[in-house]
Amino acid sequence: MTDLKLVALDSEDLAIVSAHTQDSVFKVADISWSPRDHQFSIVANRFVWEEAAAKRKGFERRRAAIVFKRVLAVRSVGIDRKNREEVLSLLAIRFEQKGEGPEGTVQIDLAAGATIALDVECIEVQLADIGGAWETASKPRHPGA
Repeated sequence: MTDLKLVALDSEDLAIVSAHTQDSVFKVADISWSPRDHQFSIVANRFVWEEAAAKRKGFERRRAAIVFKRVLAVRSVGIDRKNREEVLSLLAIRFEQKGEGPEGTVQIDLAAGATIALDVECIEVQLADIGGAWETASKPRHPGA
């Protein structure tokens, strides 16, 4: 498999990034926020959904970076930022537009009701595989799926 590289500049693009990052896992220590650069990032272990449908076993995870640019503020709920070893599981990334312009809030929905909200000037997100791949025996399952 070749490394995945995606850019999201609108809600439709963001939905594609969300689909590719669903069930990614990462530690609190893998979250970075640079107010000066207006950049928020997560380095995660991404489940490779784009190949999972063709397999019955021998699924794959890859190390990936998710970078959000033009971020003005960051808020979180349900995350103990002092517990840097806590593992979080990403469920979805979505955008709520504020008014008529491109600004709004990118919401990162995590398991157990936790969320990260990013106030952004506009949607500008990059997803890129940055490291090796490894096999995982199990495929994430969701209730009702």
